[in-house]
Amino acid sequence: MDKENIFRYCKDIESWIIDVRREFHKIPELSLQEYETKEKIIEYLKEIKIDYKDFKNHNGVMAYIINSNNKTTIGIRADIDALPISEELNHDYRSVNDGKMHACGHDAHIAMLLGACKVLNSMKEKLNVNVKFLFQPAEETLGGAKFLIKDKCLENPNVDYMFGLHVMPHIEVGYIETKYGTLNASTDTLNIVVKGKQSHGAYPENGIDAIVASSHIITALQSIISRNLSPLDSAVLTIGKIQGGDAQNIICEEIKMNGTLRTLDRDTREFMINRIKDIVENISHAFGCIGNLLIDNDGYPAVINNKEMVDIIIKNASELLGKDKFIMREKPSLGGEDFSFYTQNNKGVFFHVGCKNKNSDKVHSLHTAQFDIDENCLIIGTMMHIMNVGYFN
Repeated sequence: MDKENIFRYCKDIESWIIDVRREFHKIPELSLQEYETKEKIIEYLKEIKIDYKDFKNHNGVMAYIINSNNKTTIGIRADIDALPISEELNHDYRSVNDGKMHACGHDAHIAMLLGACKVLNSMKEKLNVNVKFLFQPAEETLGGAKFLIKDKCLENPNVDYMFGLHVMPHIEVGYIETKYGTLNASTDTLNIVVKGKQSHGAYPENGIDAIVASSHIITALQSIISRNLSPLDSAVLTIGKIQGGDAQNIICEEIKMNGTLRTLDRDTREFMINRIKDIVENISHAFGCIGNLLIDNDGYPAVINNKEMVDIIIKNASELLGKDKFIMREKPSLGGEDFSFYTQNNKGVFFHVGCKNKNSDKVHSLHTAQFDIDENCLIIGTMMHIMNVGYFN
């Protein structure tokens, strides 16, 4: 692939990519509600004249460039859902949907991937690889990656290498970041139920107090990381919600607790879940209660980058921006990312594109009402998509 010509082409459509991003920024939709977003994506795919597949059971879309003679297939993913946040910025492309906002940059991800579609489809006769462009719903909630996998988007032909990116406001625009090995933690939602026996508060001997048992459970759970887990391992355990009780003078019969568990490898994840289960069941039993732990089946595995593919990101980022513009991240994030589902059975890499600019006040964190990007990151993300494909061409 002639990188100079590709760069010039991308610069020629830079204003188009910015306009696309702003159009999607105005119409944010929550997970599983991305109806207008999906239709807009399809409109652009038709404009680009690229083949695509529409799914009726969810709001995902897959565009593709496939030649039966090509042996290698590349997958690229962009998430498309927004968050239940009221935007506080007053630019002319602010959200028109009250209480909804692209506060995680998924509008930028859509625009970058559409830009890659536009460029790569214009030169598809020169491609020696197949490319699948996955526009994925429900990243923020249910792990929409599973929907596209279930619909066999990674099959026929099988995806060999998978790429994904995220804009990041802790990184200056013009920089790219990733790391070898684990980049994002696995995430599990904990549902704990403690059952006791109801009685009048004046006669506690007739009841079994689920509140007392639950308070001991919460305290004991905090000891797992400090006393049962090696200091060389990492985990986060948070109980963020407690519900129970009927009145101030009634011994509580049932408590429900919800929390989150974040771990960086499979062994730590399994150990933590088993230890939590032991504490919930045994402390409940000690107080005469019955305790149960249920782990939601929608947790995300850890994102583990393939070494070979991290090397590709380093090479392409250095070539595009300069060697000093690549950042090797030292520590993984405890945040979850459902890109991990794509890489459980093939090689993959997830990387970060800087979107911060102090001079224009583009400094606010993801998932906040003031979040915005320096739009110069859009051409960078688009170019990285194209160069990543070009590496295998």
